[in-house]
Amino acid sequence: MTTETHTLKIEEILELLPHRYPFLLVDRVLEFEEHKYLRAVKNVSVNEPFFQGHFPGKPIFPGVLILEAMAQATGILAFKSVGKLEPGELYYFAGIDEARFKRPVVPGDQMIMEVTFEKTRRGLTRFKGVATVDGKIVCEATMMCARSREA
Repeated sequence: MTTETHTLKIEEILELLPHRYPFLLVDRVLEFEEHKYLRAVKNVSVNEPFFQGHFPGKPIFPGVLILEAMAQATGILAFKSVGKLEPGELYYFAGIDEARFKRPVVPGDQMIMEVTFEKTRRGLTRFKGVATVDGKIVCEATMMCARSREA
């Protein structure tokens, strides 16, 4: 059995995710294998709007946005694994466990997010996420998402 990996450019990501600037946090998908894993990149620029206040003179990429970037990567993997949603359906970020921040992410860094499918149970899909910069872990977490109809 052979496995096939794929890449996605920003134009393809925009077709999958509803997020737009300044909240689209995945710049490119480096590789993915459906139902297994996805590796994506976020290029951290000093021009990000939140750096004006987080923190003046010592800009640090907010931890909650690292988690959001990993969650967006899980969304892309889910879309590429199970296909497009039916009209009126959404993927929701349903939960996070065991989030740990190991070191700061700063302007000029290239953050690599790797998300791995773990399991689906009772309508929730669980993923393991790890974000790295220069091969060093900056954040890791377990994330859950749910596929649901809009209220």
